Amino acid sequence: MQPTDRRAVIRTLVGGAIGLALPGCRSVLRLPPDADGEYPVSLPPVWVRPERIIRTVVGHRPYRPSGYVVRVERMGDKTIVHNYGHGGGGVSLSWGSAWQAAQLAKPTGARRFAVLGAGVMGLSTARLLQEDGHEVTIYTKDLPLDTTSAVAGAQWSPTTVADRSRVTPAFAAQFSEAAHYAYRRFQRLAGERYGIRWMPNYFLSQRPPSTGGASDTSVLATPLRMGPTRAPGENPFPGMYAQRMFTMMIEPSRYLPALLEDFHRDGGRLVLREFADASALQSLDEPVLINCTGLGARRLVNDPELMPIKGQLVFVVPQAEVQYATLGNDLYMFPRRDGILLGGTFERGVESSDPDPAQTERILSGHRQLFDAMAHVAKG
Repeated sequence: MQPTDRRAVIRTLVGGAIGLALPGCRSVLRLPPDADGEYPVSLPPVWVRPERIIRTVVGHRPYRPSGYVVRVERMGDKTIVHNYGHGGGGVSLSWGSAWQAAQLAKPTGARRFAVLGAGVMGLSTARLLQEDGHEVTIYTKDLPLDTTSAVAGAQWSPTTVADRSRVTPAFAAQFSEAAHYAYRRFQRLAGERYGIRWMPNYFLSQRPPSTGGASDTSVLATPLRMGPTRAPGENPFPGMYAQRMFTMMIEPSRYLPALLEDFHRDGGRLVLREFADASALQSLDEPVLINCTGLGARRLVNDPELMPIKGQLVFVVPQAEVQYATLGNDLYMFPRRDGILLGGTFERGVESSDPDPAQTERILSGHRQLFDAMAHVAKG
């Protein structure tokens, strides 16, 4: 079975194999209204050219086939609450999973907590504990902008979280609870300071979606809902079927520093420190530790199920006029202020942090084909 990743979401919601071939003739746009207004007649294309590349980055999703861990255990004289293994859904699920971890930590009666890790999961957990009046210190080997969270696509859409064949009813309930809590919390933070904005996402296919596809978001147990299907000629993408969904885009380069600023403002301490193994945790003063180390938990607590999933992203020069996202053919485009993000890859078990030139070419050529087709139609 395929894991719950963006590819599976696209297959479920849009159906079948997806291609981005240039159509043989110009599309004629016919745009009936839908429940929330007119589909746009056209959208500004992204200019995808090698000379516009500003950086290529690699990140590793901390993935567990059976799903992320939120549980408590005793280790020596410490209580440890684990909160790791969120795959590609770390940013999306962060507030919800952090809330679940905090609920396990509170019954200890402790007033001082140590959070291990300064990625989005560690920062979110620390903030929730602070909001309840607790004293929190974050111990981390990397500053927030040096973590995997900093290179995340960070569209609110919790995917690549678990293998569907491994999902239990208990995990499905845990996932749903976290997704709904996080979805509400991110809405409260929308705005310039945190770099969170609402944006239309278009799921694209050369074939009509399978029957019932648009309602199958329930399989992910998230609040996201797809709009009606628009056939070729009824949407801005030549030769494509399109479904539109509105969700939030979260920009890590703004979001993570803002969370860290909030953490320091409320008296939090951040200590740069790396722990060789779990025994080293006994030296900490805090009685309760929250383990938000992501992929680092594989070594720290010896979790053999935890594995990396390599993701490669190519950024091109930002275009302020591009205010929509696209997903299709294992590719996705997210516009951000720090560059237009073009993805992506899903390489299970790959440890390398080096960009793959072949993947860069695949990402660029697929997106260029789509957006050049849009530009061709716009020019008439």
